[in-house]
Formats: sequence, C-alpha cells, structure tokens
Amino acid sequence: MLTHIQIRDFAIIDAIELELDAGLTVLTGETGAGKSILVDALLLATGGRAGAEVVRHRAERAEVSATFSVADNPAALEWLAEQAIEHDGECLLRRVVGADGRSRAYVNGQAMPIQALRQLGETLVDVHGQMEYQSLVRRAAQRELLDRGGDYPELLDLAKQQWSALSKARAEYERARASRSDREARLDLLRYHLSELSALDLHPGEIEDLSAEQQRLAQRGRLGAGAREIVQLLREAEDMNAEHAIARALGIARNLQELDARYGEIARLIDESLIALREGVEAVERYESDLDADPARQEWVEQRLAAAEAIARKHRVEPARLVDLRRELEAELEALESLEASIEAHERTFASARQSFTETCAKLSAARRKAAKALSMRISALMQTLGMPGGVLQIDVRQLDADAAGPTGADEIEFLVSANPGQPPKPLSKVASGGELSRISLAIQVAAAQDAALPCLVFDEVDAGVGGAVAEIVGRQLRALGECTQVLCVTHLPQVASQAHAHVRVAKLSDGKTTRTMLHALTPDERIEEIARMLGGVDITSKAREHAAEMLSSPGNGKKKSLRKSRAS
Repeated sequence: MLTHIQIRDFAIIDAIELELDAGLTVLTGETGAGKSILVDALLLATGGRAGAEVVRHRAERAEVSATFSVADNPAALEWLAEQAIEHDGECLLRRVVGADGRSRAYVNGQAMPIQALRQLGETLVDVHGQMEYQSLVRRAAQRELLDRGGDYPELLDLAKQQWSALSKARAEYERARASRSDREARLDLLRYHLSELSALDLHPGEIEDLSAEQQRLAQRGRLGAGAREIVQLLREAEDMNAEHAIARALGIARNLQELDARYGEIARLIDESLIALREGVEAVERYESDLDADPARQEWVEQRLAAAEAIARKHRVEPARLVDLRRELEAELEALESLEASIEAHERTFASARQSFTETCAKLSAARRKAAKALSMRISALMQTLGMPGGVLQIDVRQLDADAAGPTGADEIEFLVSANPGQPPKPLSKVASGGELSRISLAIQVAAAQDAALPCLVFDEVDAGVGGAVAEIVGRQLRALGECTQVLCVTHLPQVASQAHAHVRVAKLSDGKTTRTMLHALTPDERIEEIARMLGGVDITSKAREHAAEMLSSPGNGKKKSLRKSRAS
C-alpha cells in the first residue's frame, strides 16, 4: 500500500507531504483546489507521462516521491528481485521532471528507465478516473477486465505462447507452399543453368590463372624479345658477356688467394653469383622455349574466358563467382527436389500447432464463461443497489473461428446491459444515459477491484453524476472495498466522504501573487465542519453540522481510522 507521498513544485503545489494508512481515505475540497492534481502526481511517480507543463511556474524542476509497503505484494517483490534492487519491505519511487521537459526516475535510489518504472507502478496502484467508462466501452478493455479477475492466468500465458508458435509454423508452411507453385519452372531453369556451369566446369582460382595466362600469351612477342636480350647480355655476347666476365673475375680471385687468404672469401662470393647467374640464364631460356610450345594455347584461353564471362553476365556476377554460384544452385536444386517432403513436414507442424492452440482456446473459453457468469452476477447486484432496480449486466463470451483467433484466444467479449426491468440487454456502448453509464462503470470497477491483487486503488471522482441515497450506497461500497485493500477517493459527495476511514481536505491558497495547494488531515471535529460545508455550501448552519455529525456517527461508518501524519507548506 501507499504509505507516504511527497510533492514539490508540481503544477500549483509548492511542497506537500502526506502519510497514509490502510482503508478508505477521501480527499475533498472546493472545485479547482487541486484534488485531482494529487492523483496526477501519484501517476507521475508510478511512471506516467510528463512534460515541462507539470513543473510549477518559475521552478527548476518538479519532484514526486512515493513510498509503498511491498511486503505483501508478490508481483512487486518479483519485479524488484528481477532488477536486483535491495529493499526492506519498502519501495521508494522518485520522479524528477526538469523545466526543459526531461525526466528521471529512481527506485530505491537506483536510476531506472521510465518504461521499467511504469511496469513496477502497475503492480502498486490502479487508478479509476471519472471518465473510466470511455475505455470500458471498448471490447479489448472488457476482455482485459474479465481476464484480470479470472482464475486462469496459466491458460492466458499458454494461449499467447501457442499463438506465437502457430504463427511461425503457418508462415513457414505458406512459404513452402508458395515455393511449390513455381517449383517445376524453377527446377527446369536450375537444371539448364547447372548444365552450362557443369559443361564449363571451372575450378577454384581458374579464372584468375586464365586471366594471367591470357595476358602473358597476348604479350608473347615482347616477353620473348626480352628473354632473348637477357640471354645475349648474360651469355651469348661475342665481345664480353656477363657470364664470361664473372668467370674471369673468379679465376683472378682464386689465383690471388695464395698471396692473401682474404681473396678466398671474395672468390666464394663471386662463385655463388656465377652459379646464380647461370641458373637465371637457364630459366630465361626455358621461359623463351615455353612461349613457342603451343601457339594454339592463346586461342583456347581466350575462348574459355569468353565463355565464363558470357555465363557470368547472364547471372550478373563476376566470372570468379561462378564456382560459388554453381554450389548455390546445386543446393537450391536439391532443396526443391526434396520440397514435397519439406512441405509435408511443415504441414504436420502447422496442423499440430493449430490443434494445440485450438484446444487451449476451448479451455480458455470455458474458463472465461465461468468467470463471466460470476462477475456478471456481482456487477448486476451492485447496479441494483446504485439506483437501478432490476438492472442487469450480462457478459457475453462468443467463441470465434480459428482464423479470427489471436494471442488472447478465440473469444469475443462484450458487456451487455439492461438498466431497467423488461428491457433486453444492449451493448454497454449503446447505453444512452450518462448518469446510468457512470453508475454502471462504478459497479464494474468495484466488482473488478474485488478480484484485483493491487494493494492501492485510486478513484478520481467516479461518483460524479450520482447523489442522494445512491451516493450513500456508493460510499458504502467504497468503504467495504477499503476493508480489504487501500482505497484513495477524490469526491465531492458528503455521503461518500462520511464513509471514509480517514479524511484529507485539499485547499488552494493565494496571496494575489502566487497560488499554492495545501493538504490537511482532518480531526473528527474538523470532519464535521468539512462535511457540513459539502452539505450546506458557503454558509454552514447548525443544522448542517448536526446532519454532518449524524452522517459520521451512523452505524455503517463504524470506528474511523486516521492518517498518521500530514504536512503541507
């Protein structure tokens, strides 16, 4: 439950601090005093959206801190454990919004993304606004409300998982069937392309080798002339060639080594160079001979390269990629040839996934019908106490075709309402009277809240549009709800305020230059004055005070709890 909230520079609030207890706590005050602003601040602390407009005029930032007791909240404890956040049975949510609109969030002092804070907030607080019925007329919201109170979370999770598996299996099966539709044409084309590639029969690296050989053969005359010139310079020149000159130098060095031993090393080096020279000349001579070994080789190389380039252009790839392309086409051919077996396998997988999902949907539908019956009876009973004698709400659960199913199952949920006896139930969205719709919405919220595991429920003027005896019944319903969970209620009705365990007055103060909101936890005597004000208006009479005291002392109210502490500045 919410144990403490502190607000600074939020809207028209400069600084407010409030501690709360369990039970029903009402917030009352004049219109525009800032009662709903307190709810907005709580929403901000639990991950609501915010912009620069929430920052008080001339302030640098707005800050809201809310402390919750989570010792008996398994969902919140699980979230804290997942985030590895330490706690001592308490959870402090802090939200800071700068004047530039940027916001930061913290949980027990640890920085947290807003989305993560929102997930935690959903386990701590549930807010019902005065326009809540606008969302209740949507089919999706009606389904969520029914499922929230239903005792079948495992079926919901299973349906979601099986729907995901079914969607994947369907997509794979449809892809396989689409492949089969043009399978024969593709097979013919693949076989034709592979026959060309097989006839060419390129080997890895062959294109590079052929390109190098083509260039060599095309420049055969120049390369041969160069080889002949090298041989002549090194060996065949009549006057003086390199081989003859080095041989003479070697002989001189060997003769002189008898006079100086250092010529022995010189002779060795010259001898090695002579050997290398002769090997080089022989290599050049072999190269020259090879150039004339097969004159038709150049034509064959050029024809092979031309054939490779023609096939490569057809496939829009480089010639060097043809070897890889052949492997890819062979793999595709093999896959297509075994496609029938693959389609059958995908079909079996798809059928199995659909059968499992259908069975789960049937179980989910049965569970929803059971939950719908119980929830319909509770809501109908509440409607009849809220000024609609004979009013009935019927929750219609219609199972859809498998093709219309989704991750939430195969059901269409619709709330049907008959506000008056003898009238057939109609969709909730067709209810004409705004007052009736408001009371029906309140009955739905109260009935649904009895199933909720949330420790703090906030009702923001959901009693708008009702009065008199109906208003008193609304107050009793909220008080009964406060006996099993914490309830905060913003109200203008004295009949509701008198039922509270604790009472806070919200007031707006102004000195002509600035405006601020303050909170005050009322004592028993102050409660009489506040409820008398709500009954009598500006001039509070003694009769209004007597009536207020009588309302507070009625047997239905019992012993009042009080707020531990409140402080405003």
